[in-house]
Amino acid sequence: MKKIKTLLSISLAGAIFTGCTAASYNDANGRPQDVPAGEKTEQGAIYGAIAGAVLGGITSGSHNRGKHILQGAVAGAAVGGTYGYSLDRQAAKMAKALDTNVDNSPNAQAKPNKNIIVSKRDNFVQITFRDNMMFPTDSATPTPSASALISRVSNILNQYPQTIVQVAGFTDNRGSYSHNLTLSQNRARTVANTIKRSGIQNRVFAKGCSYNKAIVPNTTPANMALNRRVELYLYPNSSVVTDPCR
Repeated sequence: MKKIKTLLSISLAGAIFTGCTAASYNDANGRPQDVPAGEKTEQGAIYGAIAGAVLGGITSGSHNRGKHILQGAVAGAAVGGTYGYSLDRQAAKMAKALDTNVDNSPNAQAKPNKNIIVSKRDNFVQITFRDNMMFPTDSATPTPSASALISRVSNILNQYPQTIVQVAGFTDNRGSYSHNLTLSQNRARTVANTIKRSGIQNRVFAKGCSYNKAIVPNTTPANMALNRRVELYLYPNSSVVTDPCR
């Protein structure tokens, strides 16, 4: 019976938190929107409390079941609230270090007047650097200003050693796919290696995406400039890591 309760608890926890991590809401036109600032922490606490209360009731016997439900709710709220709070804090600190603001709007990356975009998503923090401020044309060597920005990112990451870092490189569609894939991989690896060499304890990964996942159609020079970029994804744990090229 004890084993059954344990298995049921694990399954239920997974189901609850899997459903919650994809939480979003729709705007007036029915389009999915990211959770606004502040709500992420509240959602995490609420979902954690629900999960903790349910698990507390399942895993306890009839004796003091009410007490165990309450204890589970309190513990779950603490865990869920911390999850959301960590994302909020990391996004805010990154934006401040990079002299910008947190922008959670769906079209944040398509804004041509911004060279650095910091956004909070449901399960990660996303930082976008425009190519024109990061690398010379067809090069994977960061400019001095880019190296300084990467150093600022590393300083914040040093405060969150549990955060998983994924670096992704993107190009426009000029030239062959294979050439752009190699270029995007080299750029992502250069940024990832620079972050690693700063002495942080985080796990850091790199991936090149060639001209996959264009922000806007590659129809004009201005649009191509938006698609040439390096993105950093900051994940709280490995269960929410995604493929940046899709």
